[in-house]
Amino acid sequence: MADQSLFLPIADMAALMWMLFCWIGYSYVADRNAINKREVARVMYHHRVAWMTRMLEREIRMPDVNIVTAHIQSGTLFASTSILILAGCVAILGNIDRLRLVISKLSFAVAPQAEILEIKVFVLMGIFVYAFFKYAWCLRQFNYSLILIGAAPQPQDCDEVVMTNYPVRAATVLTRATNTFNRGLRAYYFGLASLTWFVQPWILAVCAVWVILVLYRRDYRSQTLEALTPMGGADGGSGF
Repeated sequence: MADQSLFLPIADMAALMWMLFCWIGYSYVADRNAINKREVARVMYHHRVAWMTRMLEREIRMPDVNIVTAHIQSGTLFASTSILILAGCVAILGNIDRLRLVISKLSFAVAPQAEILEIKVFVLMGIFVYAFFKYAWCLRQFNYSLILIGAAPQPQDCDEVVMTNYPVRAATVLTRATNTFNRGLRAYYFGLASLTWFVQPWILAVCAVWVILVLYRRDYRSQTLEALTPMGGADGGSGF
C-alpha cells in the first residue's frame, strides 16, 4: 500500500489550489485579457510613448539611460533577493524538525508531518524560482531598451515615420519589461501569503483573497493611478 504521508491533506491541497487559482486567474484578467488590461499599465504605456518621443527630440540621451538604469537596479535587487530567499529555504529543509517544533508551539496552528512541511517548503521555493526567472527576463528586456535608446537616430535624422513608429517600438519593449517585473513582484505577494500555509491552510486561502484585493486596488482604483491619468483619461494602446 502506498505511503499516504507523502500526499498533502485535503485542506492543504484545497488551499494551495485556491491560491494558484487566484494568482493565475488575476494574472490572466490583468495581463492577458485585452478587454480588462490593468488600467495603470495602460496609462503608463502612453507615458512611455511620450517619453520616447521626447527622447528623439534630444541630442543627449543620458537622462533616458539613467531612468532605464534605475529600473535595472530595481530588478537586480529583487533577483538577488530571490536567490537569498531560496538559500534560506534550502537551510529550512535541513531544519524541518526545528520548524515543526516552532509551529507546534503556536496555539492556533497544527504541526504537520515532516514530509508535509517539506512539500510546503518546495512549493515556496518554486514560487521564488519563478520570481527569479521573471526578474532575470525583465533585466534582459531593460537592456534591450538601452540598446534602442543608444540606436535612436539624432533629431535631425528623424522624419515623420521615425517619430511615429520608433517611440511605439521602444515603449512596447519597456512595457513588456515592466510587465515582466510586475509578474515577478506578484509572485512575491503570493509567496509572502504562502508563508501562512505553514500555520493553517484556511489562513492561506484568506490571504490569497486579500492579495487579490490589494493588487486590484493598486492596478485599478489607487489615488496614484488618478494622478498618473491625463486629463480626459487614457484610451487603449497598441503596446500590449
